[in-house]
Amino acid sequence: METLILRIQYYSGMEEFISYIMHFGNPDKQAIDIIASKATELTLRKGEHFSEAGRIPKQVGFVVEGVIRGYYYDDKGDEITRCFISEGSLVADYVNFEANTPTSEFLQACTDCRLLLFSKHNWEDLSREIEGWDTIKNKMVQRCMYQKSRKGPVISQDATTRYMTFMKNYPAVINRVQLAHIASYLGVTQQSLSRIRKNIR
Repeated sequence: METLILRIQYYSGMEEFISYIMHFGNPDKQAIDIIASKATELTLRKGEHFSEAGRIPKQVGFVVEGVIRGYYYDDKGDEITRCFISEGSLVADYVNFEANTPTSEFLQACTDCRLLLFSKHNWEDLSREIEGWDTIKNKMVQRCMYQKSRKGPVISQDATTRYMTFMKNYPAVINRVQLAHIASYLGVTQQSLSRIRKNIR
């Protein structure tokens, strides 16, 4: 247990990750020790990518600090923000990670970020070494995929309603990311978003 405590102190986000896991299952001390032994730490600077289109995703992360956004390019070449992922969430392009196929989307740090990181090999080791891990993992992955694949707001809504819904869904994000990224998510111009924000203050 001493080794586990030292490791949690070294990877300061491990305690948060274990708390996250506890929402989906109840791993024992031995399992927690194994999980801690498989994690490394990753720092991303604002603008750097966790994964990129055209490449095969090779890692699963847990956001300890910061905000990551998922985005892609539409048929016109316009950049479309699909989702925002903040502290206390898994981040991965999991479908392509599992299938070992190239992704068509990007995961980019909107702020400086700190993550716990599991390589594909270490992530798969958890299934081999921890009894019942797959049940916990599948629940976490479902949550992760929902957050990442979450569509933007209903375009039939007026822009102000879309922004109000965004504030409700992403309270930890609203003042930490570029207006251009929020506008892209909402499907409005940055100028329109600035007017909306001014009108509701």
